[in-house]
Amino acid sequence: MSNNTDTVPESYPMNSGDGTNSYTKNSYFQRAATNVVKAKIDDVIAEKLDVKKNSSTSESTFRLADLGCSVGPNTFLTMQNIIDVVQQKYQSQGLASHMPEFQVFFNDHVSNDFNTLFASLPPRRSFFATGVPGSFHDWLFPESSLHFVYSSYALQWLSKLPEELLNKNSAAWNKGRVHYASGLMVLIIPGIPNGIHRSSAPTGMIFDFLGLCLIDMAKEGLIIEAQVNTFNLPVYVASPKEMTQLVETNGCFNIERMEITQPGARVDGLSGQALTKHLRAGLEGIISKHFGTKIIDELFDRFSKKQQESFNLLESKYNVGTQLFMVLKRI
Repeated sequence: MSNNTDTVPESYPMNSGDGTNSYTKNSYFQRAATNVVKAKIDDVIAEKLDVKKNSSTSESTFRLADLGCSVGPNTFLTMQNIIDVVQQKYQSQGLASHMPEFQVFFNDHVSNDFNTLFASLPPRRSFFATGVPGSFHDWLFPESSLHFVYSSYALQWLSKLPEELLNKNSAAWNKGRVHYASGLMVLIIPGIPNGIHRSSAPTGMIFDFLGLCLIDMAKEGLIIEAQVNTFNLPVYVASPKEMTQLVETNGCFNIERMEITQPGARVDGLSGQALTKHLRAGLEGIISKHFGTKIIDELFDRFSKKQQESFNLLESKYNVGTQLFMVLKRI
């Protein structure tokens, strides 16, 4: 990471508070996906974490960080799960007497709703909680100060929308679409090989529905067409090959484990309405920033109806999401 402060990363906070459309109330899809990789994280800690090395030093605190923690409650469950497994590792190694204290750093953009996050902290927790506001694209922690770093559903957010998407003279101009993976991608992103890609994943289909709703609203004069043409979701999901190249180029880590997980079990209570609420909880902020708040209810009402027409197709493909599970070890 670089501590270059010349440019400020853009911020896309999830819906704050604990209301009907909040991320707090509409993030159980993400929780289900996180639960899928819990056993894998447990295995890696059991196999790879060197607690003997840590216990041999004067260091008495084990420090964890969740990058992109949002507003809870998923982050609390995950951090406690990790701590439980680390404690089990100490005990299994006969080091119970050297059990450290635990400190968790909850990180997200400065615009994140930290009030809701900390107001909902578990009252009986086995860790000290610390908030770290700022983009994880920048320098956040002192060198060699963390033992375990976790991130889920956060790395796909770009720090800044590539300018080529907004340039009418660029081959990557994304007219009429809200997500460039939904069309032909000829965009060069630093560190990511350029190429041609068309998304066929359920996420791409969902973004397509959202874009169609915005186009319809532009045709009816509810918004300006130029606003649609200049709106793009700053999201890029790197492939395993691309992630491998990025890690190798960075040179600071070894890849200990990498695999694609495709959870078979669907989320209980999956419905078109639930899908709409989850999308709104995650994207309302960035949409409001570009189009204003007046169109939000109408937009997501239209989205709900449009995707419900094709929900049988989505339901046949949509589970808790295809994920890239990757474990890195500092060199």
